[in-house]
Amino acid sequence: MLSNKEIVCPNNLLNTAHKKKAVKAAIVNAGKPLPMLSVQDAVNESLIEPIFIGDEKEILKCAEDLKWDISNYEIIHEPIENNTAGIAAKLASEKKIRIIVKGHIHTDVLMKEVLKREYNLLGKTRLSHIWHMTLDKDDKPLIITDGALNVLPNLKTKMHILKNVINFSHRIGLQKPKVAILSATEEILDSVPSSIDAKELTELAKKENLKADVFGPLAFDNSVSKKSAEIKGIQNSVAGMADVLLVPSVETGNGLVKMLIYFSGACAAGVVIGGKVPVVITSRSDEAPARLASIAAAVVALD
Repeated sequence: MLSNKEIVCPNNLLNTAHKKKAVKAAIVNAGKPLPMLSVQDAVNESLIEPIFIGDEKEILKCAEDLKWDISNYEIIHEPIENNTAGIAAKLASEKKIRIIVKGHIHTDVLMKEVLKREYNLLGKTRLSHIWHMTLDKDDKPLIITDGALNVLPNLKTKMHILKNVINFSHRIGLQKPKVAILSATEEILDSVPSSIDAKELTELAKKENLKADVFGPLAFDNSVSKKSAEIKGIQNSVAGMADVLLVPSVETGNGLVKMLIYFSGACAAGVVIGGKVPVVITSRSDEAPARLASIAAAVVALD
């Protein structure tokens, strides 16, 4: 059942990111092979100018193994892994970098520093994570949010997540994205709290005149399959045609994304948005194309 399909970085993200000049990016705890390879790919694509943070000896060794001359790039020597996140957050607060890229470090350690008030990196909305999912180089993306950061978001947090993903969707060329508010059912049931939240989010989106078609509750099948929506008699502008799935919990989003990766060979470009600096927080097991796509997504997310 596991897919052997090669994961490929999508052209749509790269082409959109290429419209911007290369930006300064902090690579947090950089001295491991996979993070270094993805950064090399991003530099070759003219997406970023890296500042490497971590053990200098390990960073230079990884670069040497890749036959990559990094003498023109800054290295900030910090051998203690958990100290590297604070250095990156400080660089961002001083506007010396525009993107933070997670290397070989735990996500919670990195995000704990980003969230500290002393760095002033939070924006008007709560931070949220998006996954830009594609199967092939020229595939139409499916965006899934939030499957990595907000564990069990309440209605207020879901509204922040919604606004963040609409903003990102506009940046990749979806002028009026179709957003499905996911639940286990398309019915509004007291026994399924996510269905009630979905109904309220739909009403709030209309009330605030958000530049998106938002509808829920919708189950996964009638969010992405026109046939399923037609069979069930669901008629609205989102059913069967969703560009975005806003999930009710981290387990739902995380499970959906991992299934697409491992069963279908999807490329998952993941980035934290909503703050003053996008943060790339790929899994340490992610392959290089997904890491490159994630950096491209962060560049696209920039103002």
